Amino acid sequence: MNEADVSSIAYCGLHCGDCPNHSGEIADLARDLRKKLREYHFERVAPGLATFFKPFANYEPCYETLGAMVKLRCKRGCRDNGGPPQCKIRNCCRKHDFQGCWQCADFETCEKFSFLTPTHGDAHTKNLRTISKRGVDAFLRGTRYW
Repeated sequence: MNEADVSSIAYCGLHCGDCPNHSGEIADLARDLRKKLREYHFERVAPGLATFFKPFANYEPCYETLGAMVKLRCKRGCRDNGGPPQCKIRNCCRKHDFQGCWQCADFETCEKFSFLTPTHGDAHTKNLRTISKRGVDAFLRGTRYW
């Protein structure tokens, strides 16, 4: 396994290239939609539409959410200190000099993954099992879970 192969895999087993924040696609779409909404002065249109279509009463929070989505762009992967700086998973792997959690005998029961579960379910565990059993190259060529 060489360093280039591992660089796109987060310590937790998720693949940075599969993340919509890493590709920037959602951030770009949100940015473009905000621009178009400003161009059409939609902040003035929405209140009138809200009299017929109730969801338009929520235009301001929607616009703010789009702004938050623009900021989700991840310019650096996990191994390049992208993501949360206090990530317990990354800190643990670095402390133990692991390339990733797949090198730890306790990854199946580790509590550090709990914050991933609401978004990713057990995708990281499935990926870690694959890497542990088949290796990084097979993982990168095969099916990955997100």
